[in-house]
Amino acid sequence: QVQLVESGGGLVQAGGSLSLSCAASGRTLSGYAMGWFRQAPGKERDFVAHISLTGGSTYYADSVKGRFTISRDNAKNTVYLQMNSLKPEDTAVYYCAAPKILAIPTMDVRQYVYWGQGTQVTVSS
Repeated sequence: QVQLVESGGGLVQAGGSLSLSCAASGRTLSGYAMGWFRQAPGKERDFVAHISLTGGSTYYADSVKGRFTISRDNAKNTVYLQMNSLKPEDTAVYYCAAPKILAIPTMDVRQYVYWGQGTQVTVSS
């Protein structure tokens, strides 16, 4: 069982930056690909980014490519999402998630088994 806790959300003006963290407990994260998703009010939960077990491979949604960076530190059992050049449309609750152990990274939200509680990101115009 993996427990995930996100932190780092908040209120920021358009063009600003935020750094999200996702700390894991229960098991080492080195056996899990990791993903970040977001959900705006009244909308479905959307893929943002994922990263491979070692961090050597990353993939981003087109809407955040070039602005967001996903990374991980397996020694600290933590995954990060650096968000730059934020836009009002980035406003959402952001979740980190893990699929089954040793699963390949995927954009498919249905493949993720473990989820954090989410952290709110609000970007004002």
